Amino acid sequence: MQRLLRLLLLCLALLTAQASIAQELNVPGRLVAETETPAPGGTLTVAFHFAPKPGWHGYWENPGDAGLGLQLEWRLPAGVAVGKPRFPVPKPLLIGGLMNHVYEEPHAILVDLQFAPTLKTGSAIPVEVEANWLACTDTICVPQQDQFTLKLVTGDGAIKAEPQRQFDQWRSAIPVPLDRDARYAISGKRFAIAIPYPASAPLDRPYFFALTTDRVRYAAPQSARRIGDWLVIETEASGQAGPVEGLLRIGGGQGLLIRTAAGAIPKGGNSVAVLRADDKLAAASPALPALLWLLLGALVGGLLLNLMPCVFPILGLKALALAKAGGDEHEAQRDALAYTAGVVLSCLALGAVMLSLRAAGQEVGWAFQLQEPAVVFGLLVLMVAVTANLAGLFELPGFAIGGTLTRQPGISGSFWTGILAALVATPCTGPFMAAAMGAAILLPTAEAMLLFACLGIGIALPFLLIAYIPRMRAMLPRPGAWLERFRHLMAIPMGLTALALLWLLWRLTGSGGLLVGSIAIGAMLALILGYRTVQGQFRQAPFALLIAATVVIATGVQILPQTVDTNGKREAAFPGALPFDAGKLAELRTKGAPVFLYFTADWCVTCKVNEAAAINRDDTIRLFREKGIKVMVGDFTRRDAAIARFLSEHGRSGVPLYLFYPAQGQVRELPQILTPDIIAEAVEN
Repeated sequence: MQRLLRLLLLCLALLTAQASIAQELNVPGRLVAETETPAPGGTLTVAFHFAPKPGWHGYWENPGDAGLGLQLEWRLPAGVAVGKPRFPVPKPLLIGGLMNHVYEEPHAILVDLQFAPTLKTGSAIPVEVEANWLACTDTICVPQQDQFTLKLVTGDGAIKAEPQRQFDQWRSAIPVPLDRDARYAISGKRFAIAIPYPASAPLDRPYFFALTTDRVRYAAPQSARRIGDWLVIETEASGQAGPVEGLLRIGGGQGLLIRTAAGAIPKGGNSVAVLRADDKLAAASPALPALLWLLLGALVGGLLLNLMPCVFPILGLKALALAKAGGDEHEAQRDALAYTAGVVLSCLALGAVMLSLRAAGQEVGWAFQLQEPAVVFGLLVLMVAVTANLAGLFELPGFAIGGTLTRQPGISGSFWTGILAALVATPCTGPFMAAAMGAAILLPTAEAMLLFACLGIGIALPFLLIAYIPRMRAMLPRPGAWLERFRHLMAIPMGLTALALLWLLWRLTGSGGLLVGSIAIGAMLALILGYRTVQGQFRQAPFALLIAATVVIATGVQILPQTVDTNGKREAAFPGALPFDAGKLAELRTKGAPVFLYFTADWCVTCKVNEAAAINRDDTIRLFREKGIKVMVGDFTRRDAAIARFLSEHGRSGVPLYLFYPAQGQVRELPQILTPDIIAEAVEN
């Protein structure tokens, strides 16, 4: 009797534990909409996002030998239709001889809802769905169930930045259909699939997941080999003969949806390692060099920025400051430290803002500030004032605009010159700097800020060396009459910089921005000439000029047009170039077409120099045509989330970036400073 009682108590305990497990969602899910205001006649993507707890997994649409995929029962109002769920790439998991197609990491299943054009704007659209799925460990499976609801209201279909970024990430994990049918053949128990796949395309541990049932034995081992532009997968046949549909994993969480038709299977080729059921798949993330090397790269990159065209006008300002110091050790060191402080603080501020925007879900890159019309407008007015100051049109006693340009050099002038140098120089990405700035968006905040500080120190390093090494300082020319002439000559590159900013403002905001910028230039010059007339008569004239200039900037920013949306249809400088599109790039690579892809921006001086000197040349154009090379251009002048993500994936946070995808072989990254010979060598080899 006691044994029977113990057995009953044990069964009761087991049932209680099972009920407790069943009540808890071990693969919890949530339903998310890309926008809560879908447009009538439009399509809305929703996501079932699941986050399995450690040791638990969910299932793909074809779960394999065991398990259960996601089952959905929708309750939708009239005028709303639902599409087929789209699943990301799973992994194989062998348990007790049974093959399972599972998800062990957080994943999202996407579904499109189509809204009829007859729906009225402002109409409430309640969406309800009952979801059933299975949560399993290696030893136990528990059914999961939940009711999901969405309260939608028809509107303009606008999508906010954070949901768009999240859904773009989820979409990138969804396999894409292959544009050509694969071939299949059955010989005895062998089932072979030949998939058209370029020899140059990357491939990491492929695996075939069958969607069609009763065609292949899921638990059978798979083998793979590559022969030319074909990938052949062989496994064991099972059940009925006939074509099979499925998913080919190609690595990095990416996959291709394929259909097959009977056909000949190529023979021979080289074997390729396939994914095994016990392989661990780590989340893909760019490998980062050691922090010390990254800091050194930022330092050297900042130093080399002084040789880039972006910084030439600012170097003139510092040359004036050093020449005015006349070799005085104390004054040179004081000004160099003030200049360094301005550069470093400016780099830290830019880095902090960029990291904050990315943490808030914004896809921004280095030099994001020049993608903002208001910043460009403010720099334009400032450069007009600096140009007028260098040309001798006015002086502000006790205050130096852009540098120690008055007859009394001071710390404040050097400090503001440092800030100006960082603002103008940082849009460029030079050698050694690209990897460091790309890593900054992946590192912890403290280490990333240390990188930005090293970049600033690198920019200021030449002037620190001159200030603290007597032999270098002794090489500087002595002050004299030439100094005033040199100052006036420096007004030319500053004026050209102002014109470049006006041109950039036009590119960002169209003719409206060009008009506002031109009026601001005229107003600023009128204020300067008025100040010059009365500067000796009123003590408060300098202060009044600063107030008036602030009013000009504030007013201009208020009436400045918004960034022009060109929907990616801006003209490309290279004839016949395609606008950047990750899907189109993947399609071209799948077809084996060689592609030259480069990223540029109107505010990137290095980019424009490379385009003029190496890319947009008759010999380069002729070379690309002879080789059948497609050219694709990513224009990062304005904010573009897709470009920002692509740059991040390649360890970059800004432009330029030059990539060549040959018909066969791996992608080749070209240096940031291009020549026609460098391009020709990359294409020919």
